[in-house]
Order: sequence, then structure tokens, then C-alpha cells
Amino acid sequence: MTSTVENLQHAAERKAFAVAIDKFLNHLDKSDVSERTETYLKLIDAAEKFWGKNGARKETLDKVREYVKNPENRWVKFINRVIDETDRNYAKKMLLNLGYEAFFRGTKMIRANREKYQCNIPWLILFDPTDACNMHCVGCWSGTYGHKHNLTFEEMDKIVTEGKELGTYLYMMTGGEPMVRKNDIFKLAEKHNDCFFGLYSNSTLIDEEVCKKVQKLGNITFMLSIEGTPDTNDSRRGEGHYQAVMKAMDLLKKYGIVFGTSICYTKANIEAVTDTKFIEFIAEKGARFGFFFHFMPVGNNAVPELMPTFEQRKKMIDKIRWIRTGDNNLGFFPMDFQNDGEFVGGCIAGGRNYFHINANGDAEPCVFIHFSNTNIHEHHILEMLQSPLFMAYHEGQPFNRNHLRPCPMLENPELLREMVDATGAHGTNSESEESVEQLCSKCDDYAAGWAPIADEIWASQKHYKKAYENYSREKIEHPELAAFEHVDGSDRIESADEKRA
Repeated sequence: MTSTVENLQHAAERKAFAVAIDKFLNHLDKSDVSERTETYLKLIDAAEKFWGKNGARKETLDKVREYVKNPENRWVKFINRVIDETDRNYAKKMLLNLGYEAFFRGTKMIRANREKYQCNIPWLILFDPTDACNMHCVGCWSGTYGHKHNLTFEEMDKIVTEGKELGTYLYMMTGGEPMVRKNDIFKLAEKHNDCFFGLYSNSTLIDEEVCKKVQKLGNITFMLSIEGTPDTNDSRRGEGHYQAVMKAMDLLKKYGIVFGTSICYTKANIEAVTDTKFIEFIAEKGARFGFFFHFMPVGNNAVPELMPTFEQRKKMIDKIRWIRTGDNNLGFFPMDFQNDGEFVGGCIAGGRNYFHINANGDAEPCVFIHFSNTNIHEHHILEMLQSPLFMAYHEGQPFNRNHLRPCPMLENPELLREMVDATGAHGTNSESEESVEQLCSKCDDYAAGWAPIADEIWASQKHYKKAYENYSREKIEHPELAAFEHVDGSDRIESADEKRA
């Protein structure tokens, strides 16, 4: 528990940041480019001072400073666009909660608690307010869950309250459709007005009243499910869904609410959802970021045939990284959950950066891994993170030093089998339970086929060790456990071709 002194210090610090953010927003004169640049540079200086020696490397911050000094830089223009089009109250709350609480203060707390408790402490927690959903998308495991399970408001409040004690100030919700529980979610966001909440939503329950409430609260965003064209989208999600997303996007943009997309890419839709015209279109509709998720064959109603081909996945890697370069002016920042492992040190599940609590209260290492030893009804968040399955994740990460093969299920299914068997974790789908063998057997051929392709891609690239990786102490203190070695004491990691040479 935090002490009274710590609480007072936190309150004073938050107030100081709030004043600074007010000044920041009030001085962003669109006509004065030099003043805006100077404001950004002051923010970087403040961040460096706040972080101290344990923050980002000075050379990294210096690069950011150089980018900021160029108003024509693609990402400087992107940030300016987001700030200019966002409702001022919403922008202030987002910067205060997502910026100060989650990125700055929260991250410092999390890192200290990882050392203190010697287990994973997450940067974000994903939970399901309900299993209930008003849609039945092809291949979605939620279709087998039924409408039986819901987290009470008190249980959701417990998750956030205990998470904040550890330094977690970012919470995401999925389901089911979380907006089925919109009244309790608004109540939660109002009570925990120092946190930021992201909802994965199918868009169908977002209307004018919802947008007015979210604009006022300022600490909720949405990731809207969409899968390309009307045909590719509605063929999986049902007729009329595409138009519901268009309506929600227009409303969120009208009210100055920052929002993004959630895109599950499959063999059937991958060309549509990565087409440059599609990205341009959703950016014009107001989406500023997006999570791309590789289709996972999870659940007894899964359709493994929907998994992308290896050639499609290779193209996916190139396309997402191209979108993030300075070679285009797309007003959209994409993140690829399966192929961006290098930038987050591999698998982020099991509490390393996030974990999942389902609508029955079971703590699962990942939204795709439906096995557990622990439940919010009986345990605190810290106890969940110290449960056998979560500790197996903590000791096992990274599951593969080739971060294009990060997952213990999809690319390394033998490891998930071992962890579930060794920890005695039970299945958590009470409607249609799937054994770990059933799940992993759907991934074996995929893992074997993708391995040589991923290794070839990885070997052709240069890789840099992150300053902070959050692996277990054993992995840090015994680097011989890694598949690659450092070169000349630098942070660069050899490719396989260089090692052979």
C-alpha cells in the first residue's frame, strides 16, 4: 500500500503536470511553428529530468529532439494533427493520464515493483466486463462463451484499484462487447479519473450520448473492429456491421475523441486491410492508430484455414513497417501484435507487459491463452502475477530470441504444452473447453513451416538490444542463455549470417 506521504507527493506532482499540460495546450499556436517546436523541446527536457538515469538513453532523446526541430517531419506533423483535432478537455486528460500516470510515473513504479516482487508487473491489464455480445463473428472464440459471465462493478473496481498500487494506469476491455456494460464502464472511468481506458468495440452501441459522455470524461478511447471493405468485413462480422463502424467513426471524429482500429487479419482479408487506400480511408475517417492481430485458431469453433499464409505474413511485416516510415504521409500509426516482437522484446503476455482477466474472473496470461491457476474472486492482482502459470511465463520469456517467433502458442506450441502441464493450469472456457493439446495441435504445422522463413528474415536484419527488456534475472545475468551474442560490447546483436562469418 502507498503511504500518506507518497499520496501527497503524487497529488502535488499530478497537479504540477496538469498546469504544465494546460500551458502546453494553450501555447500551441498553429500559426507560430517556432513556438510549437520550443514547447515540444521543453516537454522532452522535462521527461528526461523526470526519468533520470533509468529513462531513455540520451542519444535516443537527442534523436527525438532533432525530429521535433523539423516541422515537416512526418511524425511531428502527425502529432500536431492529433492535438489540433482533439477536444481540449479530452486532450488534457489523455496527456495527463496516458502520458504522466501511465508512461512516466506508472512505468517507474512498475519497474521498481518488478525488482521488489521478482515477478512480472504489467503496464496494462486487459479485462472482459462481460461475455455478452450482440454479434457472432466467424471464428471468434467468444461465440462459444454464451452470456453467462459478467464482472461486477466491484470486481472491475478491485482490478483497477489493485493494479494502480503496482503502477498500472492503463486498462483495456474486450469481451464479448464491452459497451453492453457502458454504464458501469463510465462509472469506473469516473471513479478512477487518473487512469486511461481503451475499449475494443464492434461500434454498434456508440451513439451521440456515448460520445458526449466520453468527451466529458476524457479518459476513454475506442479500438473499432473493422476488416477492410464492406464485403471482406461483413462476410465475417455480419451484414450491416461495416456501416455501423462508419457511423461510429464519424461521431467520434465530430466530438474530438482520439480513437483507433482493431483489425484481425486472416487469409481472406489481409490484402484488403493492408491496402494503402484502405489505410488512407480510415485515417481520413479519423482513426489515428490501429492494432493488427494475426488470426489465432483459438476455441473449438475456430477456423484454422483462416490463418494467413507464410507469404502473406512476410508481406505483412514489410507493409506495416513501411507505413511507419517517413516515405508516406498516412495519418495513421499501426502496431502489429505478432510481428512487432522486436520492439517489445518478444511475448508481452503473462504480465510482462499485459495479461487478461476474463468475464468469469480467471486470470489468463494472454487473451488468446485460455488457461489459468487463479481468479479475481479469490486472489489479489499480485497473487495472480505470482501464480504458477504466470511465473512460468516470467521464467520462460523470451520464448524465442527470434522475435518474429515470439508466441508460446502459435510459433512455439511445445512450450505452451510444457507450461500448462507443469503448472496444472485448467481450461477457462466453461461453455466449450479446449485442451492445451487440442489448441497446440492446430499450431504445430504452422510453427514448423514459419520457423525457417522467420529465421531467414531475422538473419538478414540488424537488431538492437533494448536498454530495458524485463526478462527474469536469470536471463539477464546469464546471457549465454540467449541465441545471439553482443558484438564488441555494443548493443547491436549479430545476425546469423554474421555469426557464421
